[in-house]
Amino acid sequence: MIVIGGSASMDLAKELAGDLGCDYIQAATTRFPDGECYTRIDLERIDGDAVIVQNTYPDGNLVEMFLLQDAVRRLGAERITLVIPYFGYARQDRVFKPGEPESAKVMCQHLDMNCERVITVDIHKEGVLDYFRCPHRDLKAAPIIGEYFTGKGIDMVLSPDIGAAGRAKIVGQTMGLPYDRLEKTRFSGTEVKIKPATMDCKGKKVLIIDDMISTGGTIIAASQALKEAGAAGVSVACTHGVFASNALERFAGSTLDSLLCCNTLTNAVSHISVAHLIADAIRDAQAGKW
Repeated sequence: MIVIGGSASMDLAKELAGDLGCDYIQAATTRFPDGECYTRIDLERIDGDAVIVQNTYPDGNLVEMFLLQDAVRRLGAERITLVIPYFGYARQDRVFKPGEPESAKVMCQHLDMNCERVITVDIHKEGVLDYFRCPHRDLKAAPIIGEYFTGKGIDMVLSPDIGAAGRAKIVGQTMGLPYDRLEKTRFSGTEVKIKPATMDCKGKKVLIIDDMISTGGTIIAASQALKEAGAAGVSVACTHGVFASNALERFAGSTLDSLLCCNTLTNAVSHISVAHLIADAIRDAQAGKW
């Protein structure tokens, strides 16, 4: 087996290869002056299986993934496993208005043309993976995040809303801590109160956990509200740190004690590794467990 790193996931791919104890090669990817992607894998042949590690966000990385799949197949790989740490377009899983595409389905259908297995991490909507005909598995990062923060002085775990309550539960149970969700109560057009739904955060160090942070507006507002409610400190962790529109700069000026995410996307705070999680899934697949 060989692990091939795309330009969007180099560090994670290297770490994954080390965990699996197999060879690693970095795809030589550049851009032409007009922005088109060129990539090459500097091998004469691939004997056995290949694992391609590459995000499909933003669009340029998706195109690179398509080209890497074709290059790996042409080099003779027997089976191709796609590791997509952050799957772009997973949120558009249905048509809401006439004339819209079913974006998630389109992406799966095209990626499915040249692979035998797909691994994702905390995909936004897991049902999207059913568009793949090949075996697929979505891995959950919550236990790893919980292990990372264990022993770091956290007193309680919160989700920003009811949709992420299950994730907060897993992190809380992993850490042996109480968990809750934030609840937003609107009193008027301008007055909104955010607080834990059932627990008192006064004097406690709180960890807010979510799957993805994009602009960060909701998390920043929640952290401010928790501090006003008497929380001794607020930390934030997520799987995917998208951090669009200079979100990291806004976080730098907030009252957060810390902000961390997994290395599914590479940025200044992606210090929680999912490499071992992915390696275990690949070992399970090789053993015929899925």
